[in-house]
Formats: sequence, structure tokens, C-alpha cells
Amino acid sequence: MMKSSTYETHTLSNGLRVICLPADSPVVYCGYALAAGTRHERSGEEGLAHFVEHTTFKGTQRRRASQISAGLERVGGDLNAFTQKETTTYYAALLKEHLPKAVDLLTDIVFHSTYPDDELEREKEVVCDEIESYNDSPAELIFDDFENLIFAGHPLGHSILGTAESVRRFSPTDAQRFVGERYRPENAVFFAYGDIRFSRLVRLLERQFEKYPLSSKNANFIDKTPAIEVLSTAAGTTITRERGTHQAHVMMGCHAYDVHHALRIPLYLLNNILGGPGMSSRLNVALRERRGLVYTVDSSMVCYGDAGMWAIYFGCDPSDVQRCLKQVRRELERLMEKPLSEALLRAAKRQLKGQIGVGCDNHEQFALDFGRGFLHHSGENSIETLCRKVDEVTAEQLLSVARELFDDRRLTTLIYK
Repeated sequence: MMKSSTYETHTLSNGLRVICLPADSPVVYCGYALAAGTRHERSGEEGLAHFVEHTTFKGTQRRRASQISAGLERVGGDLNAFTQKETTTYYAALLKEHLPKAVDLLTDIVFHSTYPDDELEREKEVVCDEIESYNDSPAELIFDDFENLIFAGHPLGHSILGTAESVRRFSPTDAQRFVGERYRPENAVFFAYGDIRFSRLVRLLERQFEKYPLSSKNANFIDKTPAIEVLSTAAGTTITRERGTHQAHVMMGCHAYDVHHALRIPLYLLNNILGGPGMSSRLNVALRERRGLVYTVDSSMVCYGDAGMWAIYFGCDPSDVQRCLKQVRRELERLMEKPLSEALLRAAKRQLKGQIGVGCDNHEQFALDFGRGFLHHSGENSIETLCRKVDEVTAEQLLSVARELFDDRRLTTLIYK
């Protein structure tokens, strides 16, 4: 069920970290994860990290945009990328015999894209269409709105897409400056999963950087990531926004634990009990199965390097909002009143570890996760270690987390109607 945790790691002379998990698979998943996300944008340039991700595919010193898009497709491979709050990832999936092609193409676009003005102008409208499509989806938009409340205007709360106004202001100079600051070998990890000889992968990467020596300024990189200093001033409040939607959309939550916090894993387990993906989660049973009040309800948590957030989301008929909130409050109070019994705690741990194991069978997502984990935490993302930490969680820890985070005075509620 669980993948082996025999990772191989190496750091190149330019600071690039390499991590590989060998596996008996003809398909290789590999790519670059860079500490370059929304939180690294300056004021007024919201959406730049995502825009740069889009335009990185638009031409390099060696390749035109059409050559980049077809580079792996001609051998049946996939090339893709995505932007998050702290990370941008470029990755490929292809048969193992084509690994050199992937290493060459990925290195070329990440470190040698040219961001031509005509391509950037065309891509602006593509991104603006994406933003407008997103704005038409209140079930998605409310998450950004809520996160901005929780993080009190810090870049972690900003939309990854930015706004149409900010995107239309971006220039090649903006893109090149952001890339110059963040797209650096010592600010990146190359990750790989599949039937790979690690020594060969390291040689392939070393050759890439011999071919394209990078500026010596990389040796003096200073991370200027804005730190979390101000947290939500909306704690204990309910905010209603009139959006004229057919369905009401509701979020409730608070600032929570960063990725290093001792109570992160207890919250992980508690969150799964309360509103995890299973139909048997407490919120799903209370709101959907017993009362038919919602189509979907879940809870989620996100952990950044120095901050975190926990939240509940549901959509319901506008006339049922208060009834749903009452049921949510009842489930939170149940978890705050007394510790779980030993039997319930064992069952919750068994369920979560099973979900972790099943999730690991998605090889692509597994590779992306351990690459991002190694980038930010410099540790091997061992599934065995994660499951052991889940086993170590106590009922008293769950009770402590529930009493801290589920307190009404701490919670912010946002309602779209």
C-alpha cells in the first residue's frame, strides 16, 4: 500500500537540489518546483507569479513556443505547470527512455525563457478570460475572499490569478525581474519518480547547467519572502456579501498551524473526522445524509511555512443558511466537549492512513507532493513517517485542537447570498 521511502538526494554546485524516488514503473514523473508563488509578489503586481508561469512556455533562447508545446507530445509525453501561494511547479510525464528530453526541455523553459513582448500581450487575454471564468464561480471565488480575510491583506491571501487590471499592466520587464529574483537553481528542486538511475539523472542535470552557465549573482541569493505579521481582524465576526447567487455559499474558519507546528498532524486527523472526503465525515452525515440541506460540505486545512488556515465550506438554499450553521456549530461542540473514545480514535486513524495509501497510488500527484515538500522543508517526505505521526496522535491532542480552533471568538464566517 505504501511507497518505499528510499529517496536519493544530491545538491549540484549551483545549489540546485535533486530528489529521486526510484520505482518499478515505465513512466517517469519529473520536474522543477520553485519557491516562487503568490506570496513573493510585490504590492500592485498580484497575479504575476501565475502570469510568469503561463508565459514561460512562450519561447526560449533555443525554442519557439510551438517547439515547446510539441517537445514531449511527439513522444507521447505531457508537459504542464501550476502556481500556488508559495510554489510554482513545471513537470512532465513520459516513458523512461525519454527522460533526457524532459530534463532538457524543462531546464530550458525554467531557466532560459525570453518572455517576448508579443507573446505576453496575447497571453494577457488568455489569463484575463481565466480570471473572468473564475469570477463567475462563487463556489471557488469565496475561498480567495475568505483567505484574504484570514490573512489580513498579506500576499498569502491574494488570489493566485490576480485581477484583469493587474495582469494587463504586466510587461516583459516585470516578468524578467520576477524570474531573476525567484527562478534560480538554489531556489529550486528537481524531483523525479520512476525507473531511473539516480547517477544518470544527476549527470543529465550537470550537463544542462554546463551548457547554460548562470549568473554568479545566484550565489548571493537572499529570500525576501514577506513574513506573516498581521493576522485576521475579522475573528468572531460574520460577513455577508450580496452576490445575487441562486445558492448561498458559506465559509467558516480561522488562522491555524504552520507546517512545522507540533499540532499540525492532530489537526490533519481532526479535519478528516469532521469534513474529510469520506461520506461518513461528521459534517456530511449531519447536513446531507440526515437532513438533505446541502449537496456538498467539507472542511480543509492549508499549512504554509509560517502560517496556516482551517475552514469549512458548504453551499445551500439561502433560506437554510442559519439552520446549516446551527448544525455545524453542534458538530464542532461535540468535538470540543470530550475526548474521542479509543475505538473511535483507532477507526479515524485507520481511515486516514488508508486514504493516504490510496492517494499515493496517484503517481503523478505523489511525485508533485514530495518535490514540493523537499523544496520547502528539505526533508524526505516519507509516507511511513507520516503514518507513524498519525498513529501517535492522542485523543487529548484532538480535544485541545478543537477547543483552540473551534472557539466562536476565533472563527470568521463569510456568506455569499
